[in-house]
Amino acid sequence: MQSITPCSETTREFRDALGRFATGVTVVTTDSEIGPLGITANSFASVSLDPAMVLWSPAKSSRRYQAFASAKHFAIHIIGAEQREICEAFIRDGTAFDGLDWSPNEHQTPLINGCLARFECAHLATHDGGDHGIIVARVDRVSWREGPPLVFSQGAYGDFEGSA
Repeated sequence: MQSITPCSETTREFRDALGRFATGVTVVTTDSEIGPLGITANSFASVSLDPAMVLWSPAKSSRRYQAFASAKHFAIHIIGAEQREICEAFIRDGTAFDGLDWSPNEHQTPLINGCLARFECAHLATHDGGDHGIIVARVDRVSWREGPPLVFSQGAYGDFEGSA
């Protein structure tokens, strides 16, 4: 087993260790000054069941950070195993809605149809999280379907088929 003390000189090793924790993949969307905007994120977690609350953590270094940190409404889309191209498109381009099946909700938040699950959210708070922000939101509406999620671990995508 390798061991380090996390610091500026061991950032890559720290990131590699974090990569051992498999996560799902999300695309977060909002309406912005430039129109519909999206970003791929794997830093997503539930906070509370009652009231329904979630969080996600965008990097402050992202050119899209300010739009999401100040958004009053946004949607978090859990991406299915067969939808890898959606998350890859939003890694490269925040306006990658061309060719997607999507529509705006009553807050003009872009909703991607066909994703594995979708959480329509209202911003509650943004907290400092070092080089990331921690955005906490109330969940106003949830939609989902059956299917395996897209999973990210150790720098690679994969899928997960659960067993009963």
